[in-house]
Amino acid sequence: MTDAHAAGILPCQTIEELIAEEAITSATPFDVDQVQPASLDLRLGARAWRIRASFLPGLSRRVPERLKDVAMHELDLTKGAVLEKGCVYIAEIQERLALPMTVSARGNPKSSTGRVDVFVRLLTDHSRAFDDVDAGYTGPLYIEIAPQTFSVLVRAGTRLNQLRLKRGEPAKLATRSVGVDLLSETGIVGFRGRRHAGVVDLDHEDGHDPRDFWEPLEARRGELLLDPGEFYILASKDDIEIPVLEAAEMTPIDPSVGEFRVHYAGFFDPGFGTEEAAAVGSKGVLEVRSHETPFLLEDGQTVARLVYEPLTARPARLYGEGGSHYQRQGLKLSKHFKAWR
Repeated sequence: MTDAHAAGILPCQTIEELIAEEAITSATPFDVDQVQPASLDLRLGARAWRIRASFLPGLSRRVPERLKDVAMHELDLTKGAVLEKGCVYIAEIQERLALPMTVSARGNPKSSTGRVDVFVRLLTDHSRAFDDVDAGYTGPLYIEIAPQTFSVLVRAGTRLNQLRLKRGEPAKLATRSVGVDLLSETGIVGFRGRRHAGVVDLDHEDGHDPRDFWEPLEARRGELLLDPGEFYILASKDDIEIPVLEAAEMTPIDPSVGEFRVHYAGFFDPGFGTEEAAAVGSKGVLEVRSHETPFLLEDGQTVARLVYEPLTARPARLYGEGGSHYQRQGLKLSKHFKAWR
């Protein structure tokens, strides 16, 4: 597992080597905190387009070619722009790839993005699937952005998604069920997004009053009825721990656990919730949206599954070192909101 040539997720020091070798480049200098223990934050570029329909370019086309068919108007992100809920956008990403033939990648929303119900997906030229980047891909990156509950303010440089790179096809080490916590000593078991709230500035940390955007929820008898079309923030029943030589992804859709979607942001970096990172007792925060029918959740019910994969080497730093909004977390809103009082 510590063999530099083994199949697995690439740790931070290997990502930094790829940057040094110009396998990953950027239109602007990289930020000092952009490389995470087992992932790379991606930053919005200068331009975005409001589009009338989502699309995949397919094997024969590049993203700009398809944009001509669906773009409605262009936005200048260098001046900041509000992305309206209920609308779909495509934006440039500052980072560009020239991956080795042995390295592929996968995109996923950042945790803070999922917690404000902004649905994002990575796009590449000639792609047949969202979020997956083929081994050896050379070219630009784009992001599809679809705010669901709140309109959001973004700028060039805003980080909405992240990239996990891997060598080969690593074996799945474990799959673990995640239950939901609907019993709380404080009485609050979750939050429901307010439909007619203001704009969330995605670069303004601790800058929004949560009561303007969220309604606290109390569960009766350890049950919570999910209404179709509403967005909920809940917490896992059990603590989550990601060993230092592993990384995990929470599967976003699993029809066997119920008629709802759980957890837009699926990456958990090594060290999350571990004793080594002084973070024992960390919960997983669950972003939940019901489908077409109401669904009654019960305390402890399985709502998602975590899939664990190996790293190719121990990361030079663990999740939360240097500070994190979500290490040792319980039920917690995104970093954009002040603490609930």
